[in-house]
Amino acid sequence: MKSTETGRMKPIMVYLPKSIGSIVSFIGCMYASSPYVPMDYAVPMARFKATADNLSPSAVITDAEGSRRLSDAGIGVKILIYDSLADGDGDDDAVNAAIGAASDLDAAYIMYTSGSTGTPKGVTISHRAVLDYVGWLADTFDITHQSVIGMQSAFHFDNSVFDIFLALYLGCRTVIIPEQLFMYPKMLLDYMRQERISVIFWVPTVMISVANSGALEEAELPDALGLILFAGEVMPIRQLNSWIEAYPECTFVNMYGPTESTDIVLYYVVDRKYEICQTLPIGVPCANMKAIILNDDGKPCKTGEQGELYIGGSGVAMGYWNAPEPTEQAFIQNPLNNKYRDIIYRTGDLVYEAEDGNIMFLGRADSQIKLRGNRIELGDIEAAAAAQASVKNCCAIFDPDGEEIYLFLETDAEIVARKFISELKKHIPAYMAPQKIIVMQSFPHTPSGKIDRQSLKKTYITERN
Repeated sequence: MKSTETGRMKPIMVYLPKSIGSIVSFIGCMYASSPYVPMDYAVPMARFKATADNLSPSAVITDAEGSRRLSDAGIGVKILIYDSLADGDGDDDAVNAAIGAASDLDAAYIMYTSGSTGTPKGVTISHRAVLDYVGWLADTFDITHQSVIGMQSAFHFDNSVFDIFLALYLGCRTVIIPEQLFMYPKMLLDYMRQERISVIFWVPTVMISVANSGALEEAELPDALGLILFAGEVMPIRQLNSWIEAYPECTFVNMYGPTESTDIVLYYVVDRKYEICQTLPIGVPCANMKAIILNDDGKPCKTGEQGELYIGGSGVAMGYWNAPEPTEQAFIQNPLNNKYRDIIYRTGDLVYEAEDGNIMFLGRADSQIKLRGNRIELGDIEAAAAAQASVKNCCAIFDPDGEEIYLFLETDAEIVARKFISELKKHIPAYMAPQKIIVMQSFPHTPSGKIDRQSLKKTYITERN
């Protein structure tokens, strides 16, 4: 994707606290026929500058505090103060002209994600992709204008597409849950009950925290809740079962999809409680999407054969903004189709198709390691550790320099490393056992709510070597 020199299609950055003002700004950008770019209000100024340099935006919408930060950091971007825009009169003729010139294949938003590389890339998503996605959601899960969505996601995280555009598409209500409530699960559940929240789409880390707190057993539960979706990380079975026990009549859905797929490409409706040692499927493709599993030779994998997941369909991103080389590497012509242009996205995730047609997630290709001649998937170690009753959450990281596996445990219990590893060996081969165990009371998290693996690696591995 390359930016244009005209006003149309020139991106507009939105740098505001998480509030209704941000959503109003997003809509305003789209009415002006410009893609919006949501920015984390806590983003370091160096990252903001790198994003602005890549975007060449026409403007940034912010508040007085945001304007001061940008000025102090010497970031030269045209600044529009939100309060002034909200109080001003709009140019109806200009808006109507912009809408009339818009196409469903134009960019709706650009969302910056570092993914596994640590380098921010501007994932560019079209209006058509968003429309197809929310239309599928509404039809598949019977979400209506009477639904009330409880928003957990940050605006610069792709799950926010669900929260924002379903409300606009259906005319239903989205409640922006105050961020501080996620630190107090009982208060969170009470707030959800008062607001009559009926649908949530959260990252597993947040659901894990609520389950571990005991609030599901002790608090008065939100009785309107009927649909619980989750995506972004692997959901541990033990904590999922706690939610199922608390909400036996609820529909639970495991969702999978990178930002490059307009949020979600695969889904699995959980039909039962799983055993702790079992793996939850990531499911089958959404409408207008396809999943292709290829081996190292670029050939289709047979049922049960491990391969890399590629995705295609209307939800696939237009590419990375102003980054032709990464776009060409990640978005490729479907090698199984030589008849017409058919762009698919290389996810970097290892999967296989089960006998029942559901796709099973194995982990990131870059999290599969080779140690002393053995191929190891770090996700297998995490699954075994998560099954231990004393573990609230866990994370396995490989140190290639020291050739050691670090297992981070979030727990309040006293852990004896030797005994814990011995217990793990009942569930995984000895060659998979971690060499180092680090116990923490709480993990650092990214703004989207996921475990901040880069922070753990830097603090406990890179800086100590």
